[in-house]
This record gives sequence, C-alpha cells and structure tokens, in this order.
Amino acid sequence: MPGPQPAAGVPAAEAPPGRPLAPSSGTVSLPLNRTVALRLTGLALLLFAASFPFWSGPFSLRLAIEAMLFGAIALSVDILLGSAGLLSLGQAAYFGLAAYITALLYLHVTQSFWLVAAIVAVAVAAFAAVLGAVAIRAKGVYFALITFGAAEILSKIVHNTRSLGGSDGILGIPVPTIGVLFLFDVPLTNNLIFYYAVLGAILLIYFGVRRALNTGFGSVLRAIRANADRVPYLGYNPFWYKLAAYVLAAEVAAFGGLMYPLLRGFVAPHLFGFEVSTKAVVMALVCGIGTLIGPLLGGGIITFLESVLGSYTERHLIVLGAIFVVFVLFLPDGLMGLVQRLTRQRRGVP
Repeated sequence: MPGPQPAAGVPAAEAPPGRPLAPSSGTVSLPLNRTVALRLTGLALLLFAASFPFWSGPFSLRLAIEAMLFGAIALSVDILLGSAGLLSLGQAAYFGLAAYITALLYLHVTQSFWLVAAIVAVAVAAFAAVLGAVAIRAKGVYFALITFGAAEILSKIVHNTRSLGGSDGILGIPVPTIGVLFLFDVPLTNNLIFYYAVLGAILLIYFGVRRALNTGFGSVLRAIRANADRVPYLGYNPFWYKLAAYVLAAEVAAFGGLMYPLLRGFVAPHLFGFEVSTKAVVMALVCGIGTLIGPLLGGGIITFLESVLGSYTERHLIVLGAIFVVFVLFLPDGLMGLVQRLTRQRRGVP
C-alpha cells in the first residue's frame, strides 16, 4: 500500500525521517530572475548605505541608524511571515524587552557591552521560548492575537511599575565603548562610528538569517507554510521548527532593542506598543515579504517618510495606514515584486 504523497510545495520525502532536507539552491528558493533582482537591489542598497554618511547631515545620520534598528524588527516579521507563514503582531515585545534590560544593566550592573548583549540574548531567548511554546500551538489570527496580547501586557507592566520609570521611562542611559578582541575600542559616542557599527551588525544578521533559511531548516519552514498538516508524514515535527523560527525572529528584533537606548539615551513603554509592531509589518510589506532584504529597505523608507510627514502633520499614522491598505490591495508582493514584473515586461517575458 503506497504511503502518503507530499502536497504541492512540500519538499520531497527522499530524506530519511529526522534528517534535514537538502538545502535549496538559489536564494531562499526564489526564481532566478527574482534572485538576480534581489541581489542587484541588495548591492545598490549596500552602496547607498555605505556612502550615506558622506552626503547627509547629523540628524539624517541618526535617523538612518534608527531606521536600521526598526528594520531589524521588520526582518524578524519577515522570518516568521515569509518563511513559516506566521503573522506576529507583537515583535515589539522583544524590541522593548531588550531595550529595558539594556538600560537597567548599563545603569545598575555593568558597562560591558558584550556582557549586556549576552544577558539580553539569553533573557530574550528564554522569554521567546516560553511565549512561543504557547503561541505557535494556535493558528491563523489566534497566533497574531496572542503575540499582540503579550506585547500589550509587557507595555502595561512597565507603564505601571514605578521602579522602571513608569510612563516616563528610564533616562540618562550611558553610551559605552565597545572593545573588539582586546585590540581596539569602538566609541559609540561618535555618530559616524555608531552608524557603521550598526550597519556592519545588520549585514551580519542578514547574511546569517539568509544562510539559515537556505538550509534544510528553511526548507521545512517553507513546507510548513505550504501545508503544515502534511509535514509530519515526512518525519518532521512542525512545532519545533516553528518554535526555533520564533526564537530566531525574537533575537533579531532584540538587536534593535539592544542598540536603541544607546542611540536615544532613554527607553519608554511605547517601545512595546502596537504601533511599533504594526509599523514593522508595514515595513516588511512595502518592499516584499519573503525577500529578507525588503524589510531592511522598507525600514529606511517608512522611517524617513514618517519623519517628513511628521514635520507637516501630527496625523502621519493615517498616511502610513493608507499606504498599508494600498500595498495590500494593489502591491501585495511589495516594491520588489513590482521591480520584478517591470523587469520581466521589459525583457518580453510573460
């Protein structure tokens, strides 16, 4: 009697149960023309980012740093939604949690950047593992609601805790100097050095995530997104793969929270807020879900657009909401998808 056949989009079942599927070729299993478009866009974006400090002012430079930090949250959204099909409305929870832990450690425990980063990584991973173990058992909108509720609970706890600054947050966070292999120090008080330090870290995170999703781990996640009910027949437990993706996404978002207090010098309860989480979803959607590079580009576009609109009106969120609706209705694959279609039409490819 023949065994069950894999559904469309699910990796082939030749791999023995319990062993990783063979890594897919290309960039996260994208068509060749889309892969080329993403690589060219990534190269152009890298050149633009590397040269940005030389023709921008101090305000724009600090805004660009903030854009990269919020882009990390958008990238975490893309890891879950683009690979595993999980829409999280609470990624701000890990951004805010990392920010508050960073602030408290710098003020009361240690000035060592690496020790603070290690503690933040462990704390965020532990919290994400506990919350993820509960949230990923739910499906569809219920997963989104659980993540949203967790972020709101953290926001209210911080808002109502006097020792954490209450509604005023925590001010006066010192900016440390990062020691690199006992060879030299990186002073983050210098905006130019801070910018390139964050840019370098974002690049490492991007390539690390991309490499992870190009392995059998990423193949199983895409199989879960395509048809989660058939994945167990291949010998894989979807729960553990979704939990691993959830913790990975939490750590990526936490990087933004780790660096944010050093940029702004304060933290506040709004960092846990629904506005931050939804803004990250918009950033990911604007330039294309499932591209990895798109959320980082979207982070820059939305952050600078919000700054420009905010100088003209206090209702800039209405404009961002309208942009979200337009992209959902007319450009669901984002600007990267639009570039791909225009490129194909120019080449005469149907």
